[in-house]
Amino acid sequence: MAPPVTRTLRFSPAAIAEAARLIAAGEPVAMPTETVYGLAADATNGEAVALIYAAKGRPSFNPLIVHVADLAAAERIGVFDETARALAEAHWPGPLTLVVPLREDAGIAPLVTAGLSTIALRVPAHPAMQALLAAAGKPLAAPSANASGKISATRADHVRASLGGRIALIIDGGPCSQGIESTIVAATGGAPRLLRRGPIEIDAAEETRGIEAPGQLASHYAPSKPLRLDATTAEPDEYLIGFGPVTGTTSLSPSGDPIEAAAQLFDLLHRADAAPEPRIAVAPVAGDGLAAAIRDRLTRAAAPR
Repeated sequence: MAPPVTRTLRFSPAAIAEAARLIAAGEPVAMPTETVYGLAADATNGEAVALIYAAKGRPSFNPLIVHVADLAAAERIGVFDETARALAEAHWPGPLTLVVPLREDAGIAPLVTAGLSTIALRVPAHPAMQALLAAAGKPLAAPSANASGKISATRADHVRASLGGRIALIIDGGPCSQGIESTIVAATGGAPRLLRRGPIEIDAAEETRGIEAPGQLASHYAPSKPLRLDATTAEPDEYLIGFGPVTGTTSLSPSGDPIEAAAQLFDLLHRADAAPEPRIAVAPVAGDGLAAAIRDRLTRAAAPR
């Protein structure tokens, strides 16, 4: 079978109609969300979900986030206790993913959960993904639209660079406003547990690690070049990404603003990866909350492979 020709369409009613047609045909499409671009497919169709894994080259034990239109749709798929419901009501639609027990009659393809008894659910705020959910009439499994382990995509051209020739369609909704993946919280009984840091800070959540959450492999979000952290100056063969007082070749945020840095993070990693220098260095990013989420991404990007 010949590889697909990847088209890019600007977000519009006609583009959403075409995306919904492809979803119904069992094909994944790349969509903007407020966090990063996602590679969306019908979460009830195992073959469609398999195409996500094939396009990304994603490890089969890493579960996928399922996007739904609202809390009512989420509760038809997962079991929400009072804690989970309160988190959803406080932060949905938005960049929070909740891991909850999977309902036996949910109809979700087993490949989505990678064999786990829980499911990761999110109600996105981006109008393009909401429009596709309405048009498709299905829950959509949608991990980040990039080759597995590589830099996440925050613009349509990032998706094309990573997945061009692997998928049929990219909907271009412009740059993502958050620029970093969603916060993931497990709400499966007892106190909520923080599985991945992101734009939303959950103060009461105990932080844990595990493969029940997407994006928890040790080496993740990785550029093709070696990456050195906490650099204050560049070595002669390095492309330095600065932050705050460290100017660098370019900067996540000259003013040290973590919100600006999060929105720029993956874009600048793409730029550094495409630069002629054979190595990348990144300045220290101090602070809690969103800054800690950025450090988490960078630590994974720098992990030995």
